[in-house]
Amino acid sequence: AAGLGRALPGSEMSSPGLVLAGYTPRFTGGRLYVLGETEITYLASLDGAGRRRALETLFAYQFPCLFVTKGQQAPAELLELDAEHDVAVIRTAVKTAEFYHRMRPYLEDAFAARTVIHGSLADIYGVGLLFVGRSGIGKSECVLDLVERGHRLVADDVVHVRRLGHDVLIGRGHDAAQHHMEIRGIGIIDIRALFGIRAVRQQKRIEVVVQLEDWDSAQAYDRTGLDAEETTILDVTVPKVVVPLNPGKNITVICEVAAMRHLLRFSGLDSAKDFNDRLIHQMQQQRAIREYLEEDYE
Repeated sequence: AAGLGRALPGSEMSSPGLVLAGYTPRFTGGRLYVLGETEITYLASLDGAGRRRALETLFAYQFPCLFVTKGQQAPAELLELDAEHDVAVIRTAVKTAEFYHRMRPYLEDAFAARTVIHGSLADIYGVGLLFVGRSGIGKSECVLDLVERGHRLVADDVVHVRRLGHDVLIGRGHDAAQHHMEIRGIGIIDIRALFGIRAVRQQKRIEVVVQLEDWDSAQAYDRTGLDAEETTILDVTVPKVVVPLNPGKNITVICEVAAMRHLLRFSGLDSAKDFNDRLIHQMQQQRAIREYLEEDYE
């Protein structure tokens, strides 16, 4: 149990088999090391002196703890060196492959990059839309209308975001919020109690950012969809849709269309690009006909 209070420096976990065999040029310390049946069998094949030399080579590198899988008995020399170096030895009955399968997702989640965003997150047709904008612009009201139309709330006001892998952003609400929303003029409401369990979900991948902003007649907004905007969250690039607000605009329908357009693009259909290509092709055909007629003198 010595060394159980050590902090883990990272999520890397591997087998120290090569260093036990004497190959150290590519070995990196500071990881979690796992001794499976192959490593324990190899150590058992050595004599006492050789086993201690191999383990001393391993302990020359700094690492937080050591796992022994499949319920195997750790060599006496290993336990002695663990006590000397204040390193914990943790034994599990789980097989080595299953141990890696269980531990890696846990470590990836524990060491994932995280941030907190002021906004609202909803699941629209299976697409995670993150609504951002100035305070009081109507993010919660927009999501409330979407929930009333059959979509699901993930988080309101405070969205906790973590990055999994290289490009996956997972958003969820604060544990204390529990799918509550603040609607100005009404107060705090419980979405799950009002609309049922189908109206909420615990977490969702963030796939599109919807930025709500006040209408500015002097600003040029995208009208074709060809110049797609993007934003970055935790070094992950996410498509962004800017929706200017003015009286009479149906924001919820626009957000539904944004989600459906993302699904179409994900399946390989880009309506704006296809329309533009078709228009260019038609113009090229008309120009070719015009040039032909201009050169026809008969």
